[in-house]
Amino acid sequence: MPGTAATTEHILVLDFGSQVTQLIARRIRECGVYAEIVPCSISLDALLAAAPRGVVLSGGPSSVYDADAPLLAFDVETLAGQHGIPVLGICYGLQVIAHQGNGRVVPAQRREYGRAELWLDQPHDPLLEGVPSPTVVWMSHGDAVAELPPDYEPIAHTESAPYAAIRHRHMPIRGVQFHPEVHHTDHGARILENFVRRICQCSAQWTPEHFIASAIESVRRRVGSRGVVCALSGGVDSTVAAVLVHRALGQQLHCIHVDTGLMRARESETIERLFREHFDIPLTVVQAGELFLERLRGVTDPEQKRKIIGHTFIEVFERQAASFPDVGFLVQGTLYPDVIESQSVKGPSATIKSHHNVGGLPEHMQLDLVEPFRELFKDEVRAVGRALGVPEWFIERHPFPGPGLAIRIIGEVTPQRLEILRNADEIFIEELHRAGLYTAIWQAFAVLVPVQTVGVMGDSRTYENVCVLRAVTSTDGMTADWYPLPYEVMGRIASRITNEVRGINRVCYDITSKPPATIEWE
Repeated sequence: MPGTAATTEHILVLDFGSQVTQLIARRIRECGVYAEIVPCSISLDALLAAAPRGVVLSGGPSSVYDADAPLLAFDVETLAGQHGIPVLGICYGLQVIAHQGNGRVVPAQRREYGRAELWLDQPHDPLLEGVPSPTVVWMSHGDAVAELPPDYEPIAHTESAPYAAIRHRHMPIRGVQFHPEVHHTDHGARILENFVRRICQCSAQWTPEHFIASAIESVRRRVGSRGVVCALSGGVDSTVAAVLVHRALGQQLHCIHVDTGLMRARESETIERLFREHFDIPLTVVQAGELFLERLRGVTDPEQKRKIIGHTFIEVFERQAASFPDVGFLVQGTLYPDVIESQSVKGPSATIKSHHNVGGLPEHMQLDLVEPFRELFKDEVRAVGRALGVPEWFIERHPFPGPGLAIRIIGEVTPQRLEILRNADEIFIEELHRAGLYTAIWQAFAVLVPVQTVGVMGDSRTYENVCVLRAVTSTDGMTADWYPLPYEVMGRIASRITNEVRGINRVCYDITSKPPATIEWE
């Protein structure tokens, strides 16, 4: 278990492969209770050693009666009955409970996907306390429980699911066929809060202030008197991590910002001003734009761009880090989604593209990692940043990829194309702020497409580039919907870009969600 969680009441979420398992942990944490995701194959001994206050079994794409279906390595009735640890099964998790208890799970006569009305049979059950009847829930299942195991009874139903919620008559075991973790379930947050607060008896200990105090103690204990280096990209994660570690270690921290020449307009100046003036944290800025552009010359393949940028960054960072004495640790802003995506329930997932964060440093550097945010989701990092005094205008900044503008220029990266894109992107962001839309959007940026089209400016014919605008909403970047910008705002942005940015004569808007597309174009 992570160091922070070890001192906190917590819930374990056993992952059976659902696309929304992360949401379960997020919703529980929003109740002020720490939740950690672990593979469903965890042994009973390992689970008991983690000492959770409760266990949630996630949904999943399998059928419990399949030969290779993921099942538990222990009996839930042993966990709940002998060890007193409450269990909540969600969708496939409910079916695992029923299957394990000798109930009967079969292909549903009518599969349920989407909204359904839930009627409460036992409205005073602690899991359903405060939930109205009927209430809207979100279903997503092709199998159904046809017969409950002995000692189980229904506590809620829908029109086609008589066992939409169940409980054991004598043990703290519950199951729901719907998904309380998704926002489409009207009172899903209340149901999860009832489980962790009323059934598991957890108190609200998971707060930014608790995390900061625990993380500072952990960093000091781990690092001792050695030096620490931090690569500042200008993003929220690395910035908040640096502020936290500086509070723990003071002058032992050496912050390095590598200006790759692939940054947004005035990005490096903003970072430098924030650290030196607002936080009074020493910062070394390395100007390496010419080196990066030289190595990217003639390169058009997106993966090759990412690898060149990553390797060059490591080389420049390594050279600068070596100038500081007695450095033994590297701070990285690794987030919890990065950690749990490396765990697999039914085998490795396909690689869509290299992760935008710089990969591991060469072994010969022999630096140990300090990753204070390995337990946190993005929104939790922002909450920690606010508690640490990071300015709100910075906390609300949109994510920016490690390879920078290089993966927003389709094709070869040149100084001229960087300048064109940088100017267009700055206008886009300015207008979003002016319209009061910036904070409603997860990420917005311009893309330069090396397709030239005919245009007319004044009495002259032009043959210039296409600029594509992208704006999406998301909670963690794993899925995203395109943002419906008002027509008048899009018109104003397009007019400014075509008038003010020489080299662009056509502006388009990307209305593709993720999936099927990714957020970034490369």
